[in-house]
Formats: sequence, structure tokens, C-alpha cells
Amino acid sequence: LAGGYGIALSAVGMLSTLGVTLATDAYGPIADNAGGIAEMAELEERVRETTDALDALGNTTAATGKGFAIGSAVLTSLSLLTAFKEKAQVDVVDITDPVVLASMLFGAMLPFLFAALTMLSVQKAAGAIIIEVRRQFATIEGLREGTADADSDKCVAISTQSSVEEMILPGVYAVMAPFCIGILIGPKALTGMLGGAIASGMMLAIMMSNAGGAWDNSKKYIEIEGACGGKGTDTHKACVVGDTVGDPFKDTSGPA
Repeated sequence: LAGGYGIALSAVGMLSTLGVTLATDAYGPIADNAGGIAEMAELEERVRETTDALDALGNTTAATGKGFAIGSAVLTSLSLLTAFKEKAQVDVVDITDPVVLASMLFGAMLPFLFAALTMLSVQKAAGAIIIEVRRQFATIEGLREGTADADSDKCVAISTQSSVEEMILPGVYAVMAPFCIGILIGPKALTGMLGGAIASGMMLAIMMSNAGGAWDNSKKYIEIEGACGGKGTDTHKACVVGDTVGDPFKDTSGPA
């Protein structure tokens, strides 16, 4: 009804709920950490069952919060795209133009490339931590028996270093792609690329956030309710694999 200004107002309206969305996003990690503490403290099984149920609810609330964040990000991106279109004096973008169409397809591919790179980054960091844990078990005497303490600071350092280093390549792609398209081809091609990236990025982000939470909750449903035969079954093993993929889906690639 109000054009680009109305889109911008919609984005501001969604961002005004930021306090609520942040609170719902924080609920999940708190319940997850409570479950980890209960397990390390060797508390009663009923405590772990309670924290698992809270964690499953936390995945749902987190998906809701991420939905608001994704929606506001898309509306903000559309407002910025409209501002760029007016600033670059691009009156009409014809999607039947081969250059614009090719740029749209290229832009639609970028979120998938970014998501693939971040998924690989999680796999590399997890592999490095596993290697370090195996090294500590092999070199620290008494660690297997529980009489010695593990060097947890080393694992935290690996995770922190990987989180910074592994974002260099995705960041370069995200920053340099619009720059290269705009300089080498032109503003119309850049408009098409940005439109394709926004459209596919929104769909991919929603799918990843919801699918990751669903995979995580399916594993918890089997463990808590004993569905499909409970723990140790092939169904449970398949859900564990799904949860392994679902965590970077909903916590890394989806929000990014």
C-alpha cells in the first residue's frame, strides 16, 4: 500500500519485537546447558528427562524466534534493494533479459554456497575437537579412570579459532559477489543478483531452521517417549544422524 516505505515500516515493526525473540532464542540454550550440567553432575535420570523435555520445547521457541528474525531481515533487505534501485537509477528490471536472468540464478545459488561452506566449517571444527580429545585420552594419565582433569581450555580455543577462521571464505564470497557483479556487468545485473539471493536465502533459511529443530526433536521424542522402539533401535540411530546434521542446520547455516 505504501511502496518501499511501507516495506521499511514493516521491517521496523518486526524488529520492535526483538526483546521477545531474543528471550525465546535464549530459552533453548539455557535448557540444553542445564541438561548437560545434570548429566555431568550425574544427577537422577528424572532430572535429565525433565531437561530434555524443556530442551525440546526450546527448539520450538527458537524456531519461532528465528522465523521473526528471518522475516525482518528479508523486509530490511527488500528496503535496501529498493533504495539501491533508486540510487542506481534502474527504472525497470526485465527478468527476460539474459544478463538479468543469469544474475538472478547466480544470486539464487549464493545462499546454498554459503550454507554449504558453513556446514563444512562445523564439520572441520568438530573433527579437530575429536582429534584433540583422543590425544588427551592417549597422553594424559588417569584421564580414562577419572583421576585426572582434561584440558578443556584447548577444546574451547580450537572452537573459537575455527569459528573465526572458517568464516573468512564465506564472508569473502558474500562481500565480493555483489561488488564484482556490479563493477563487471552493471547495476541491472546486480539488482537481479540481489533479488535472487534474497528470495532463495529466505526459503533456505526457513527450511534449515525448521528442519534442524524437527530432526533434534525427533531424536528427543524417541528417547523421552520411547517411540519406535526407544533407544538403540535403527530408527533411533537414524535420528541421531539427523540430529548431527540438524544442529548446524538450525544453529549455523540457517540463521547465517
